[in-house]
Amino acid sequence: MTSNNMNPKVDEFLSQSEKWKQEYGMLRDIILDCNLNEELKWGKPCYTFQEKNIVLIHGFKEYCALLFHKGALLKDAQGILIQQTENVQAARQIRFTNVQDIVARKNIVKDYINEAIAVEKAGLEVEFKKKEEIPGELERKFDEIPGLKAAFEALTPGRQRAYILYFSKAKKTTTRESRVEKYVQHILNGKGLND
Repeated sequence: MTSNNMNPKVDEFLSQSEKWKQEYGMLRDIILDCNLNEELKWGKPCYTFQEKNIVLIHGFKEYCALLFHKGALLKDAQGILIQQTENVQAARQIRFTNVQDIVARKNIVKDYINEAIAVEKAGLEVEFKKKEEIPGELERKFDEIPGLKAAFEALTPGRQRAYILYFSKAKKTTTRESRVEKYVQHILNGKGLND
């Protein structure tokens, strides 16, 4: 491992981690062995190549994971990349539930990291689906309630998209209207659908 790429902020993150501490440390060693720069972004260890995000370490209740920012462009020869939700367009995860899982897949993980670096070197970009249209029921609420449109536009693109998808999935106008009504205050408070 090349210690000159280690970031003290990540050392602090690891020292404060209770769950997945050993797994995080192992994943960190594997990633640093691929000569990426280590940063702390979004409160998580993030690894970059020429200032472009390549992979991030994060953990959940049931698993920890490597999140490849342009994972959709990887070949996934092993069939191990996971799309977190149907709405995630670019990122993909490799999930781990224990140390042995990481040890068993160490070389595969390095291959995926090196492929992700190659994708970045080649300048490849994920083609995002066009932005969904805002449902008419939400547009009407923008007109009725001062500040709602500004509050909605202040949300992150992912939060906006989650609302649009949720509102739009309802087949009936009445259902869409009730969904919008239910979340007006949430939007005004700057919260996402699941916050």
